Amino acid sequence: MKLRFTKMHGLGNDFVVIDAVHRPVEIDAACARALADRHFGVGCDQVLLVDKPTRPGADFRYRIFNADGGEVEQCGNGARCFARFVHDKGLSSKREIPVETRAGIIVLRLEDGGEVTVDMGAPQFAPARVPFASDSGALVQPLAVGDETVYITAVSMGNPHAVQVVADVEAAPVLEEGSRIATHERFPRGANAGYLQVLDRHRIRLRVFERGAGETLACGSGACAAVVTGIARGLLASPVRVEMRGGELGIAWDGEGRAVRMTGPAVTVFEGEIELP
Repeated sequence: MKLRFTKMHGLGNDFVVIDAVHRPVEIDAACARALADRHFGVGCDQVLLVDKPTRPGADFRYRIFNADGGEVEQCGNGARCFARFVHDKGLSSKREIPVETRAGIIVLRLEDGGEVTVDMGAPQFAPARVPFASDSGALVQPLAVGDETVYITAVSMGNPHAVQVVADVEAAPVLEEGSRIATHERFPRGANAGYLQVLDRHRIRLRVFERGAGETLACGSGACAAVVTGIARGLLASPVRVEMRGGELGIAWDGEGRAVRMTGPAVTVFEGEIELP
């Protein structure tokens, strides 16, 4: 099967984007793994499928497959690339685009300067909504990871996150500890493990180990999760600039019940075609 694709990235978090609007495309776990392979495939953190909507009120359906082949609910950096893709391909001329995801409908807005703002919806801290196994509603909770206990905030941005505050993000055990948190039994759907360093009330540094992908250069939903955690804990005030290894995002949140707004770039790298078995 020959498959046309567009390679894109949001701050180095890279994607293979496929148009399933004009031509029906079925992606399964094996296909996603083949595309994501950096030696034998195209190479990416996630595969994004642009499809026709199945719900009223949405212009498109947005499906996301991690590099390990698992389909997930949300990807903030991917959402910005999605908006840039449908605009550049002439699939939509709207400045605001409602898009269906597994986590619900999100709204993407193309800004005058070329960046994209994503309405990520309201964060969910209740353990059952994350989901996170806990009998406590405390904002900060202990989590046993191997022989250590870390203190995390479990929050959903349409996908589950475990955010902890650290003194120095560069010294944080992101690869070793993050991989254990990502598959921790208390997160039945897995979790993205975020490591947040506060620089001042409007600026943070962040690293994220993403479930099914490993550490990425940037994580849009992870940036949102880190900022709302910091604001809820009284450490930050909106808006917040989030510095990641791939670049910066702007995150704004006005408090409980309000949607999180994420603004950042989306870049097309190249177009191609690949033969898949």
